Amino acid sequence: MVLNYIWIFFFLIAFATAVVKSLAFGDTEVFGALVKATFDSSRTGFEISLGLTGILTLWMGLMKIGERGGAVEALSWVIRPLFRRLFPELPANSPAYSSITMNIAANMLGLDNAATPIGLRAMQQMQESNPRKETASNAQIMFLVLNTSGLTIVPVSIMVYRAQLGAANPADIFIPILLATYFSTLAGLIVVALWQKINLFNRVILGYLLGGTALIGLAIWYFSTLDKERIATLSNIASSVILFSIIISFITMAFIRKVHVYNAFIEGAKSGFSTAVKIIPYLIAILVAIGVFRASGAMDALLDGIRWVVEALGGRTDFVEALPTALMKPLSGSGARGMMVETMQTCGADSFAGRLSSIFQGATDTTFYIIAVYFGAVGIKNTRHAIPCGLIADLAGILAAIAMAYLFFA
Repeated sequence: MVLNYIWIFFFLIAFATAVVKSLAFGDTEVFGALVKATFDSSRTGFEISLGLTGILTLWMGLMKIGERGGAVEALSWVIRPLFRRLFPELPANSPAYSSITMNIAANMLGLDNAATPIGLRAMQQMQESNPRKETASNAQIMFLVLNTSGLTIVPVSIMVYRAQLGAANPADIFIPILLATYFSTLAGLIVVALWQKINLFNRVILGYLLGGTALIGLAIWYFSTLDKERIATLSNIASSVILFSIIISFITMAFIRKVHVYNAFIEGAKSGFSTAVKIIPYLIAILVAIGVFRASGAMDALLDGIRWVVEALGGRTDFVEALPTALMKPLSGSGARGMMVETMQTCGADSFAGRLSSIFQGATDTTFYIIAVYFGAVGIKNTRHAIPCGLIADLAGILAAIAMAYLFFA
């Protein structure tokens, strides 16, 4: 529903802007530019989707090997003690604990197809112990905010798009996304815990938070002591080594568990191919809308306005070009993806704006979509503090993404 209104908004504003430019400024070519943008954007959307097929097929195959090899279960085992204490109102024997940890672990590994059904099952299991069926429980809100904060270890889809759009090293945003999404998740967890009066000084919770923050802080401190060229070199090397190590560990774990690795890869690869085909109409639809919006001059006017405000406040403005991705992300995943692709096309995949838009895309998840799907699945109408807490996590992710982009790529 949200994307429907966004799509209509882009076309109506583009048309209104074109009318004003033609009547007030005598721009006789603006409508021709709009028509050209529709054809160019639709062709570009198809070409990108077609090019994604091979890369997405490869990564989905590798992710399936990891899933079959027990990577999700291993990650669940690591984070389970923390989640036991973040959901104090759930019964100790609730099956929702297992589903919650499996869902978060799958999301961290970029296994969206596996994460969503597990997440819906977790929501239904939590609903069984919810005394007010139309009102979100504390446990359900904590679970939703942890989902919307989008903690990601392997940002597969973003790297795939960067590869297709010509990035020299598609994985160079791996570490910046990991750092930014950590701050988003940390902010969401803390704000919900404070709202729900969960004891953050519990030894287990404090251990996880301080341990994770110390590691992230140490990484940021280390990179901040290096010059930009050294940061770029180390980041590229570390990203590539970590990613390939994850692939090797997936294959090794699957081999140890006597999984038929080749068959697992083929099964996952088939889903990757079908996914690439399925996104063609969605990507074309949003790219055409964004293309028309930009061709009319409305996008430039919006960005110029934001740039003027930032300059008036004495801030740097080179992040503004990537900001549409951040503004779109809480509302629509496909809309934000389209904004990211459009920014990389316009500015270049390896430009500061192109990289920042990728970090924005990976730093948080689609707040309103996740709330609509997960709460809608169990009939919850009163979302209580889920939306404000989710948006606070989104804001933390946006600010962290900008900071990481300046640290790594400015």
